[in-house]
Amino acid sequence: MTEQSSRPNRSGKPRQHGENPSRGGKPQFRGGNAKPTTAHRRLRDEPEEKFIRRAIPDIDTPFTRMGIDARVAVNLPPMGIDAPSPIQEKAIPGIVEGRDLLGLAQTGTGKTAAFGLPMLTRLLNIGRKPEPKTCRALILAPTRELATQIAENIDAYAAGTPIRQFRVVGGASINVQTMRMERGVDVLIATPGRLIDLIERGAVDLSQTKYLVLDEADQMLDIGFIHALRRIAKMLPRERQTLLFSATMPKLMEELAESYLTDPLKVAVNPPGQAAAKIEQGVHFVNQGDKATLLAEYLAKHRDELAIVFGRTKHGSEKLSKLLEKWGYKVAAIHGNKSQGQRERALAGFRAGETKVLVATDVAARGLDIPEVAHVYNYDLPNVPENYVHRIGRTARAGRDGRAIAFCAPAEIGELRAIEKAMKSQIPVVGGEVPFEAAKIRERGGPAGRGAAGQDARKRPARRPSRAPKSTQRT
Repeated sequence: MTEQSSRPNRSGKPRQHGENPSRGGKPQFRGGNAKPTTAHRRLRDEPEEKFIRRAIPDIDTPFTRMGIDARVAVNLPPMGIDAPSPIQEKAIPGIVEGRDLLGLAQTGTGKTAAFGLPMLTRLLNIGRKPEPKTCRALILAPTRELATQIAENIDAYAAGTPIRQFRVVGGASINVQTMRMERGVDVLIATPGRLIDLIERGAVDLSQTKYLVLDEADQMLDIGFIHALRRIAKMLPRERQTLLFSATMPKLMEELAESYLTDPLKVAVNPPGQAAAKIEQGVHFVNQGDKATLLAEYLAKHRDELAIVFGRTKHGSEKLSKLLEKWGYKVAAIHGNKSQGQRERALAGFRAGETKVLVATDVAARGLDIPEVAHVYNYDLPNVPENYVHRIGRTARAGRDGRAIAFCAPAEIGELRAIEKAMKSQIPVVGGEVPFEAAKIRERGGPAGRGAAGQDARKRPARRPSRAPKSTQRT
């Protein structure tokens, strides 16, 4: 032992290897390629999962009759889950049998339980711990918020069992995630980008992953994860069970399904692309510069109810949240420029009712399951029509009613027509003056279609100032 390491620390005890005298004797880890000490692991690693070992309960429920392990099913009634939803009823028996599955369903239909419950049932029958750096089940999600939501649900379903799950997303310490994976996990929930980062570091080994879930796969394609998904697929065993869930079925999704799935069971619950029946929808036509004032008028009518406001850009959402805060509203913001800690604190305050208004970009369009959300406002219409359905799906959850209002400026008529075409229905007008282009198409019968109306629908009006004074307009 060197002279420095044999000197006593402040407590009078001999200093252990890895201790830093300037840090009160606590072991330090500087990252990089340095190997963490045993003391550091004791200090920084998460403790081993503690659970109550119990006998398999003797219960008879709709879920146990579909093959779900009783140790999992017993956790469902306290969560308010007494009977399976349509997608759970159609999907669970086939998944328990080991079939691949392609599920098409709108948001909020209970997809997490549809794949989570049979997954946990199969994992409980293995009977041994996972190998270091491996995961037995991999769940990929497009956003941090959705990954967090899935992780919370898996924890609740697996309460009282030895199943261990871990979530890896961007915005959190990759060194901590690397060390946590050294023990291996039963269920790994990840965003594709951070998973690739960990694989490149040699922190994750997918060679023993026998269960793969792609949740909201269409959004992963929308935000450019196709190359990451193809790369991850090459690292997985050929002999595995794969479940793919999507709200829409674009051409690229068909290619992904063919490459990932083998003789899949196809389950469709409600027509993809359509909103839930309990959502009261409306469109309010308004000039772009008047949107903030109009939003404040709507919010003032329901100050004690939770509302989510969706913007198109990070900068615009942040600016709007500060303006609403200045006007006296309890507001928080979530977008890509916020750190993971900021996003989690904003969501925690919103769930607890400490803030009543959440201003967000499409990072919050999926995965947020907050039943108390009564209103959704599309401050800016989305560029991707399907995202409209996901946005308004944040309300009318858990059997409740909800209201969704879309603000449509003159330059957004094209986006509105695309949304109505995707849903195959018109959104009722609840306010404002209907622009001439929109009125003409509605008179000719519904959203953009064939004939003259369809031709008009393909023409997107140029962006221009609304109600600009004539003296300022160019001649």
